[in-house]
Amino acid sequence: MSEFTVRRARTSDVRGIETLIAPLVESRVLLGKDRVVFYEAVQEFRVAEDRDGALIGCGALHVMWEDLGEVRTLAVSDTWRGRGVGHGILDTLENEARDLGLSRLFCLTFEISFFQRHGYEEIGEGIVPPDVYAELVRSPDEGVAEFLDLARVKPNTLGNSRMLKQL
Repeated sequence: MSEFTVRRARTSDVRGIETLIAPLVESRVLLGKDRVVFYEAVQEFRVAEDRDGALIGCGALHVMWEDLGEVRTLAVSDTWRGRGVGHGILDTLENEARDLGLSRLFCLTFEISFFQRHGYEEIGEGIVPPDVYAELVRSPDEGVAEFLDLARVKPNTLGNSRMLKQL
């Protein structure tokens, strides 16, 4: 048996997800979100748990467009870093993206080398056609705004790299 398993998140995991990402929010690696946002998006999350059922990692897959999704809120507890948990969660999210028919995954991250090992590359602008951009810019979702590199989210994205993977 593996040291950990990855599964769909449940509503009962939301407080554990918040606890898991709190140190990353405090150090400004991840953006903080209100609890209600986690409940609204719980179906997008996958969690890793150890043999005792303790949450040790999380990540989410958010669909942005017909062929485009975003990996969000990928986090692993400090005691489990370097033990394959992040890779396990990301592999699960990528497989689910393929199942949904997505062909590209975006992420906004400080962990460039981790994502590069999974085939992500840093990107600039112009990765969606103008007609798709015109549709996406209407979204109230902050992650979509970060993907589009809109000025209103610049303070949130300072130092982060925008990365993309072709599935």
